[in-house]
Amino acid sequence: MQITKEKVLEALSYVQEPDLKKDLVTLNMIKDIEIEGQHVSFTVILTTPACPLKAEIERACKNAIVHFVDKDAVVTVNMTANVTTQRSMDNEMMKGVKNIIAVASGKGGVGKSTVAANLAVSLAKNGAKVALVDADIFGPSVPIMFGSEHEHPFIEEVNGRQLMIPVEKHGVKLISIGYLADPSQAIVWRGPMASKALKQLFSDVNWGDIDYMIVDLPPGTSDIHLTLISAVPLTGAVVVTTPQDVALADARKAIAMFQLPSVNIPVLGLIENMSWFIPEELPDNKYYLFGKDGGQKLAAEMNVKLLGQVPLVQSVREGGDMGNPIATGSSIVAAAFNDLSQSVAQQVAIRNAVIESAQRVPSAGY
Repeated sequence: MQITKEKVLEALSYVQEPDLKKDLVTLNMIKDIEIEGQHVSFTVILTTPACPLKAEIERACKNAIVHFVDKDAVVTVNMTANVTTQRSMDNEMMKGVKNIIAVASGKGGVGKSTVAANLAVSLAKNGAKVALVDADIFGPSVPIMFGSEHEHPFIEEVNGRQLMIPVEKHGVKLISIGYLADPSQAIVWRGPMASKALKQLFSDVNWGDIDYMIVDLPPGTSDIHLTLISAVPLTGAVVVTTPQDVALADARKAIAMFQLPSVNIPVLGLIENMSWFIPEELPDNKYYLFGKDGGQKLAAEMNVKLLGQVPLVQSVREGGDMGNPIATGSSIVAAAFNDLSQSVAQQVAIRNAVIESAQRVPSAGY
């Protein structure tokens, strides 16, 4: 029996994209079908290079060809990705940035910046083009966490404008007020000055093409948050907490802020950090220092997804202090951040498929 492109497409129409609940052909995810005798090859274009279901989709495609077309077919599936977006790429502000994800927390000390840094690194390791904006104007930590505190962005002229070129480390484009201010001096600005500086971190930078821009927000719910929400078209937000009750109480407020009708930013999910402590020398031992499953209970209560649980290990702190985020390696925690990055990318793809457009939210008098 002769294998044809029509038969291949018909077979692949039985393969569903698990998250989007439509078949690959309808979603226009099949390209470059080539047939030589019983050898069939084609490309599947995923919605993200960090797709956690990549192997499952590839296996389903091969099975469909063998089952519906030719049991003796030799199938080669090439997996690639084109990250989805609902942003208008014609917008001159951050023209090439597809998705902007805010990383927030209700309180300080829950490891929000550590999560943001390692999330960015993990997405980059999965093949995505990633940027990280340090929006904590008064307490920037990204320069130290990436070992770049002595670096400064260069300036180039683009269409008559002077734009900064981001610092780049570990495959991530970085910008922070820490690159522009004396690290030994405190930043003492009133709200309007801080808000203006934040806007410039987005608008006065030549970002190029970016799949995911991670924004590390300061803790709490402040002017900085409202400035970001009103000035930047956010794809969604993730909220970081630890399992303990005092952190959960503030995380609940952070989620509620994004869900306010006047804000209306999709909460992609909750991240539970420091879920348990693992001694380096006893990797099978878990100690629940801050309580157990608090993040899971809050996610269920607030009807948001628990994106992942990240254990507490001494090397996480050491990596951040030495400028080498732990996600750059291959430890247990690096694997946890890899899973987390895939969950976040998965939620972004789902969000882009079901929500019409990520529009800038009006300032609403803030």
